[in-house]
Amino acid sequence: MTVNDSLDPTLPPLDVRKSSPAIALPESPDALERALSHTYVADSRTALAAWLALKLSRPLLLEGPAGVGKTDLARALAETLGRPLVRLQCYEGLDEAKALYEWDYAKQMLYTQLLRDSVSKETAGAESIVDAVERLSGAESAFFGKRFMIRRPLLQVIESSEPVVLLVDEVDRADPEFEAFLLEILAENQVTIPELGTLKAVHLPLVLLTTNATRDMTDALRRRCLHAFLDYPPPSRELTILELRIPGIARSLGEALVRFVSNVRALDLRKAPSIAETIDWARALILLGASGLDKELVAQTLGVLIKYDEDRRTIEGSLPKLLTDTPAQR
Repeated sequence: MTVNDSLDPTLPPLDVRKSSPAIALPESPDALERALSHTYVADSRTALAAWLALKLSRPLLLEGPAGVGKTDLARALAETLGRPLVRLQCYEGLDEAKALYEWDYAKQMLYTQLLRDSVSKETAGAESIVDAVERLSGAESAFFGKRFMIRRPLLQVIESSEPVVLLVDEVDRADPEFEAFLLEILAENQVTIPELGTLKAVHLPLVLLTTNATRDMTDALRRRCLHAFLDYPPPSRELTILELRIPGIARSLGEALVRFVSNVRALDLRKAPSIAETIDWARALILLGASGLDKELVAQTLGVLIKYDEDRRTIEGSLPKLLTDTPAQR
């Protein structure tokens, strides 16, 4: 696969990543959970949902707050399975031309100019425009073949010569009409292009769709998918994630950090800190030589963890309590 449109700022980000050679599918959900554990800490329910999606060749809809690891799960599955990851980032106004294919009109025009002499010979002696058009009947199909197509992520997945992991990221940001467009791919692993007919996937992809629940998904889309809800991890699992991503982090610092973050998430905030922000904060604290948390250090570094000023003020007003409370297990 090649990234042929990533330089066009009007297009959705296209992420095609190669991984190691494909491996056999894990024989059980536990085996998949163990395989993922090298790069991703999944709970048993999430591992089971991903394993069933693989075994049943069904799309998996991952739902939950922003920053809980939905997108990262797709990355980890691609690495674990040795498959390329193809990512389609959704946004309002996304349509078929940006997600599936469009015709390369500049290339079509170039070929038209190059073939002017051939067209002139074919139409030489034509007595009218109608006659000329009749002589060229059928030739137009040559300009609507695969050589003139710009392949977008979904068509790349359908035509891929190897199994891939397709991530349709933040599908709730796209319009409901785009969900309807996805149904054929989700249900039949195929797409229909008027000029070419129906194209079936060479290999069945593992499809993951993520949603932050900014709007409800349609029942039609939900029916075609398995479902998994990902929430913020309990402190014990978040500590495991920290130790995986930051080898050598002091246990005492990690425990204090995840305890504080769990307490912060229980507040009424505009945006709760994500797992990625927890990791960034831990790295910042390590760079500062911190071995634990205190009120002054937390206040000075909150900008790494919190991204809205009103949230910062809320947290600063509760710092003594946040630093001493033991979080409730989720």
